[in-house]
Amino acid sequence: MELYTKPLNVDEITSKWYSESSDYNYGAFITFIGTIREEDGIEALSFDIYEPILKSWFEAWQERAKELGAIVKMAHAIGDVPVNKSSYISAVISPKRRVALELIDEFVEDFKANAPIWKYDVIDGKRVYAKDRSTPMSGAGILAKENS
Repeated sequence: MELYTKPLNVDEITSKWYSESSDYNYGAFITFIGTIREEDGIEALSFDIYEPILKSWFEAWQERAKELGAIVKMAHAIGDVPVNKSSYISAVISPKRRVALELIDEFVEDFKANAPIWKYDVIDGKRVYAKDRSTPMSGAGILAKENS
């Protein structure tokens, strides 16, 4: 898991991971790149991350991937990421194509649903909490799940 305080350099990160993948002699290397899209007048999204829980979440995924003979990688930005720049990259490296294809889909979907990352719209230079795009957590104040 790699965290950056700037937009992600897609070429640099994916090239590094791809180079590392040659150490494993695996047949599949699949990436997912999340890019900030222009919508609702935003100029950027901004991200807060609770690193201890994200680290535990990612470690559980590493174990799950290991059981399937695969490896998962992930990078995420903290702070502001402008429109058309990347805030999230993940990859699965696996001996087999099918395992990698299925695992990348499950990994990205679980990340979106459960990773402790909160988003803010940046409009006119101001951060506005984007509750509908953030992960709710019990006991987290404004970030708490409803009815918990």
